[in-house]
Amino acid sequence: MQTNRHLLIAILASTLVGCGGTSGTQNGAIDGSNVDQNPTLVKSGLVGEFTSPLNFENPYPNVPAQCYIETSNGRQNACLFCHTNGLYNLGLGNNNPQAGKIDIVNFQTDYGFDPLNTTAPYATINRWENTLYPEKLADAVAQLGISPEQWQMQSYIRTNNWQAAYDQRLGSPKDWDSGYDGAMRLLPGLNPSDLPADSDGFVRTTQAENAFFIDGLGGITGWRAINFMPYGIFTPINGSVSGIYIRLPEIFMKDDQDQFDLSIYSANLDLLEKAITNQLDLIQNSHYLGSAANTEIVLGAYPKGTEFAHPLHYVDTQADGMSDVSDFPGTRAQRVKEVRYMVKVEDFDPMTAIPGEGEGDSIYGRDDQGWVNNGAGWILAGFIEDQQGELRPQTREEMTQCIGCHSGFKSTEFPNFTSGTGNTVDSTWAFPRKLPSAVGWQEMNYLGYQINTENDLTEAVSTLPEPINRYAEQGEFGLFLQYVVGASLYGDMPASFETKFNELITIENGYDLNWPAVDTSNAQKFDESSQNRQRLLRHFVSRGDYLNTDDTIKPFLLYPDQQTALENAARYRQVVVTQRFNKGKDVFTETPETYRHYRLPGKEALKVDGSAYLFGEVMSERSVQLDEPTRFDYRAGDSLTLIDKSVLFEDGGTFFPEYVPYLK
Repeated sequence: MQTNRHLLIAILASTLVGCGGTSGTQNGAIDGSNVDQNPTLVKSGLVGEFTSPLNFENPYPNVPAQCYIETSNGRQNACLFCHTNGLYNLGLGNNNPQAGKIDIVNFQTDYGFDPLNTTAPYATINRWENTLYPEKLADAVAQLGISPEQWQMQSYIRTNNWQAAYDQRLGSPKDWDSGYDGAMRLLPGLNPSDLPADSDGFVRTTQAENAFFIDGLGGITGWRAINFMPYGIFTPINGSVSGIYIRLPEIFMKDDQDQFDLSIYSANLDLLEKAITNQLDLIQNSHYLGSAANTEIVLGAYPKGTEFAHPLHYVDTQADGMSDVSDFPGTRAQRVKEVRYMVKVEDFDPMTAIPGEGEGDSIYGRDDQGWVNNGAGWILAGFIEDQQGELRPQTREEMTQCIGCHSGFKSTEFPNFTSGTGNTVDSTWAFPRKLPSAVGWQEMNYLGYQINTENDLTEAVSTLPEPINRYAEQGEFGLFLQYVVGASLYGDMPASFETKFNELITIENGYDLNWPAVDTSNAQKFDESSQNRQRLLRHFVSRGDYLNTDDTIKPFLLYPDQQTALENAARYRQVVVTQRFNKGKDVFTETPETYRHYRLPGKEALKVDGSAYLFGEVMSERSVQLDEPTRFDYRAGDSLTLIDKSVLFEDGGTFFPEYVPYLK
């Protein structure tokens, strides 16, 4: 707890003296050596091995399940939040435009799934069985003799499984690579017992071995929390919440006299934020400060040695920083689903490469250590729950799911597997979406989530105003609702949304229709109800009805109630006990409507064999181009999403090729 941390500063200072550090001066350095837990172990270099995705159960884990959904005849576009030209057009941090900017497929308009080669299995087949057919996952659980009804989920999510994994990490937590060939070799050197971060975002410690130096409050570990605006995934309403932490190499923490200085480190982190979020006008320097004065500031690129730690937690809406439930703000449960990690191992600016450059078909990494090279300058590592809920290293197939979003193109002597989206900056998502100024240097709190107990009511509230998209000039969440017409990148609409929209979007409240249900009785009714839902939700946003009077987002759009959160957790736990992560991590109560065929006559989608889907049929595959074997897209997906580039927004259009993720 924070109070205990500050009470123990004196103890920390005396400990530093015993470790060879200074006697508690504000910027005193701590001896970087750490007594290894087992001196008989020998350090070794980080060595992996190559494998082809064709060796995987799913040869295309880099293509997420969301990419296979329908778009309600073009009236829902979740694609734009990954597949855009916006950052590429800015010449900033992304060399992978994916909305038709250059002569490659437009992933907003086409299901252009590309096979690994002309003899490989089709990429158009949706292999994410847990998401597509949740009943099959339930059957797999039953075959183990497990009854989810017997699970005590609240107790489960309030059990800390991160600390036990961290305690297995050998070597110094100040080293990105612990150096020992163990399962937790690349678990980030962020001790969960040092969390949460202080109000300025810096993670301080009372444990000398965790800190680089001390300031007036405690030992600085180098890690700093980032508070960012999520969308569509990793949100409370969708079952997972994040902590995000960044750490720069030691030279960024020191002044020009080679002395540790928190003000220098803070300034360098602020400069990096401006470089990543395209705020050149606010950068007065061409280089970083202090001992890092020889390191050039590159727009859209992180310096070599940058680290990110990303614990992905279950949702506990009753936590809210209460010491008997969780020390974390927001909705973070004690239990983590995963701990993810990135470290930039090459000095690389994405804008020095072009699309397709260096692209290969082999993935380099280690299954037993849980890491892969993303082919674009970073090593990605991940640790996920085993069958008992303890953390284990992820396999290369599981980690290739991460490459799908965190990658790009890079010139390389030995081509490595790459993937990525058009909407990351130097392979990263969270930091480009950091909330501005000091509010963004805090623990992730999901727009200031709090539990309000006034007037004998217990309800969730958000306390931070909706962030404004800098380029779209509108509220970021409102923009999401207008284009996705759903709660997540699946385009799904939870029951809690439907209930509230039935209350709020009514003729009595000034709308021209009451909120309609999705009508799947026939194709025409489905099209009509989809059109009305899009139009009404856009009216709901334009009137500002999704906001409170203080410009905060209405809580039902962000946070589930506790019972719903526990039900979401129980569905995911089915994946844990079966270890079927290769079949999908997102599990719904039933097949989402966006995976069923409700297209109008004459616009039917086709299967791989060329036959048409029947109305209401689950769509498990897409057609491919087989007519011209000499064409570049032979055996690639050739069906259309029905998102029409020519239809304007005011006419119900959803095509948005220039989306940029930056906030004001």
